[in-house]
Amino acid sequence: MIRPCREDELDTLYVIINDAAEAYRDVIPADRWHEPYMPLQELRHEIESGVAFWGFEEHGELLGIMGLQRVRDVALIRHAYVRTSRQHQGIGSALLAHLREQTDRPLLVGTWADAGWAIRFYQRHGFRVVSPLEKDRLLRAYWAIPSRQVETSVVLADPTWCAQQAKRTIKGEAQTP
Repeated sequence: MIRPCREDELDTLYVIINDAAEAYRDVIPADRWHEPYMPLQELRHEIESGVAFWGFEEHGELLGIMGLQRVRDVALIRHAYVRTSRQHQGIGSALLAHLREQTDRPLLVGTWADAGWAIRFYQRHGFRVVSPLEKDRLLRAYWAIPSRQVETSVVLADPTWCAQQAKRTIKGEAQTP
């Protein structure tokens, strides 16, 4: 069952994020790794900034989470994590499909450039990696992340966003967020 995460589940979200984020250890730049990967205070800040978390629950246990954040004219997929012991069982795919149903806005997702598994996951679901120039523009426009993270990340866009950009290009319009 997929459902909104509750305020009283903050500790569970924290555990899921930091368990699954172990995959990033020794993959992302060393200066971007933290211990824990996402401190509880940062998680609280993300929620206060408008990230609405959805959870995949089975037999009363939260197994995976994915956040959706509406920012101006798009929706961002934020902090998608599945417990290590339950990965590769369709949980992330189910969460992504559910979040797609929650918005009519184009979807963007940012992830680490060296996290090939994450990039491939979104590509299997129809997302495309945007150009490096577009990535820089989008990360600065829609995310509040440090410059170093911008340098070491990629952005993937869903087919709706790609189609809108193609129409703008054909019309000769400037691409502005």
